[in-house]
Amino acid sequence: MKHRMTQRNLPHLFLQARDRLMSHFRPILNHFGLTEQQWRVLRALDAYGPLESHALCSHCQMHSASMAGVLARMVALELVERNRVAADQRRVLVSLSRNGELLIGKMTPLIESQYQKIEQAFGVPMVNELFRTLEAFVAADSSQVQRIKLPES
Repeated sequence: MKHRMTQRNLPHLFLQARDRLMSHFRPILNHFGLTEQQWRVLRALDAYGPLESHALCSHCQMHSASMAGVLARMVALELVERNRVAADQRRVLVSLSRNGELLIGKMTPLIESQYQKIEQAFGVPMVNELFRTLEAFVAADSSQVQRIKLPES
């Protein structure tokens, strides 16, 4: 069978790279009984402090329906807390609980050590270049890319 596409599959390559990278961190998450989504929430709250759900969704790259379930489980596990904003009771801030803070404290040395192992294996310059390239790609103005005109249905 002849291949019809001539462009390489960039989204698939991103997924493969993400999966390979996460394979180095999943054992740590599993050891502490966390899912990848829960870890993303903990990292975001640790980095940015209390956040509203919509901001947390953005930082964690999660849809709001998925986030609602993840947060419900994390509240039940006492890893995060939800508190209404005093000035506007419609708004809710999600923050790390004391248990969440303690868990991050236990995990951070292991996560940092795993990053060092990755840097040793691939070289600090390559890891830094990967960070720079991905940060530039994410920060780039995607409105500069023209959209193709789709055929009429």
